[in-house]
Amino acid sequence: MRCPSCGQTESKVVDSRPSEDGSTIRRRRECLDCGRRFTTYERLGENPLIVLKSDGTSEVYDREKIIRGVYIACAKRHISPEQINELVDNMESELRNANYSEIKSKDLGDMVLKRLKDLDDVAYIRFASVYKDFKTVDEFANALKGL
Repeated sequence: MRCPSCGQTESKVVDSRPSEDGSTIRRRRECLDCGRRFTTYERLGENPLIVLKSDGTSEVYDREKIIRGVYIACAKRHISPEQINELVDNMESELRNANYSEIKSKDLGDMVLKRLKDLDDVAYIRFASVYKDFKTVDEFANALKGL
């Protein structure tokens, strides 16, 4: 690790602590040349998850995009931000455990729907109406019957 003051690559670790969620390690270092202390963060190098969209394009998985959609579906419902984060955390954990490198956007949406169905029926229907792009009232009614 290069010292931000003098550029020296030799340093020693003075203190090391994991973050609250356990995803990073914070290290306090001291430059062996100039003595300045600085902080570094160590993260697990993960391969990005690629989402294959229905139009044939692909993009890197964006957690914030999923959370935004779930928040909209859960608006004015008694669902806490912690519950929403837990829903997305569980989904991401399932993806990591299955060693996915690519996933179809349809499969990702189905994973969200499955979890929302267990969490809140109204949020499920709201998300499904956008995700499945209901065109008629009959499609909406069929989704309601599925509950």
